[in-house]
Amino acid sequence: WLGSVKSNMGHTQAAAGVAGVIKMVMAMRHGVLPATLHADERSDQVDWSAGNVELLAEARDWAEAVDRPRRAGISSFGLSGTNAHVIVEQAPREVAGAEERPGSGLPVVPWLLSAKSAQALVGQAERLLAVADAHRPEDIGYTLATARGAMEHRAVIAGDRESGLAALASGQPHPGVVRGVAGKGRTAFLFTGQGAQRLGMGREL
Repeated sequence: WLGSVKSNMGHTQAAAGVAGVIKMVMAMRHGVLPATLHADERSDQVDWSAGNVELLAEARDWAEAVDRPRRAGISSFGLSGTNAHVIVEQAPREVAGAEERPGSGLPVVPWLLSAKSAQALVGQAERLLAVADAHRPEDIGYTLATARGAMEHRAVIAGDRESGLAALASGQPHPGVVRGVAGKGRTAFLFTGQGAQRLGMGREL
């Protein structure tokens, strides 16, 4: 069955591929192959009798097979003739068992510290260092990010948190620690993708 997200949304440019992925994931989730809109007549440039391909002129139930998951191929065609193609497959059903705690196994968990003064920030690092081993890193990171106010003096610790906390407490530099004072830094703007058409096109902004 052949369909297109372009008939729903028109040209989506850089988002064309992800729009197709979202459409197919939702189709798998709901078990429905959505109709291709505004395509009442099939193209006469395609020999539809040569293969086993049909246009999705109307929505169809997507039956779940016993022996295989639902699968779909998604293509995103570029103006220059580039074709990005991906095959997506229905996720396996969840197996009942022990529920994994949220955040388990994250590769990096930043710890956000803030205080009203530089000395108070050092004190917070010292207190946190004393209890860090007693709790999950994910729990500490979540609590620091959500249960404390963002005060003027701030630091972020990532990577080796124990050595980072020790360095912050002693006032030493550390590659995994960034600290600063709110409102005292310079402001930077990032224009993602600017320069794709010509070098430096976003510079004057």
